Parts: sequence; structure tokens; C-alpha cells
Amino acid sequence: MKTCTELQTISVSYQEICEGAEPWLPLGNFMNDFFGNYPDRKLELLQDPIQEPAEPTEDEHRWAVFCAASVEYLCQKYELPVPAWVGELAYAPLPEPWYHSKMAFKPAVQERLKRETPSAFSRYNIYCGGRVFANKYELAAELRQRQSA
Repeated sequence: MKTCTELQTISVSYQEICEGAEPWLPLGNFMNDFFGNYPDRKLELLQDPIQEPAEPTEDEHRWAVFCAASVEYLCQKYELPVPAWVGELAYAPLPEPWYHSKMAFKPAVQERLKRETPSAFSRYNIYCGGRVFANKYELAAELRQRQSA
């Protein structure tokens, strides 16, 4: 378990997922550090490789690939170098599409997710929509700018 002074890196987040945390709790903490608490340390939050268990469950592996795709996406969006670990074979595209939505059993939802998912995720066969890493700080600034215009 990390202390309050440690960064909530993507590696720490994945470790917490493997320890049984509901995935969006550690990922939300990661986003808080990435976008709000330490925006000047973005690369540091992404650089440590995640450590998959020796024999990961299907769910643990999907989340590992999701984390790798997330790092690739965030590096592209914020013009950061992609850490070498992201390109490792362990994080190859999933063999079956993974639609990350409670309503993904509906074909219309699957089609929407396919349309909206950034390529950094879809190339890994992960379909999560376009708002998966929406930055509330950027969204608030955009809203203030529109209101003052």
C-alpha cells in the first residue's frame, strides 16, 4: 500500500487492481495525481512498468493491457515519450474485443464505443469510449472560457 507522500503511478494503480481494488478507484487516484496534484510530473507517473502476476487472471491481464494503452494514450495526448515497457509483447492487443461499459451487451453501445474510442485503445482491442481519461481541470477551463466569450 502506498503512503500519502508516494505518487499514484500507473504501476501502483495496477498493483492495487491486482490486490482486489475496484479498478476505477486506483485509476481515479492516478488521474488525480496526473491531472491535478502533480501535472509537472506526468512522465514520472507513467514511466514505471506495471508488474503482472506470474499467472495473471484474464481480468488482471485485460487491466494490464488497459494500463499500457492508457500510458500510450496519455503520452500521445500530452506529447510525452512513450516508455519502452509499453511496447513489450506482454501488452499485445487482446485476442477478443473488450468493451468496457456496463451496457456493452447492446450492439448499438458496442458500435458507439468503436466510433468514440481513441486509437491508442482500439489498437489494443479495447473499446472504452472517448471520455475514459477526461481531465476535469481542462474541461472546467474550457467551460469558463466559453462562458466568458
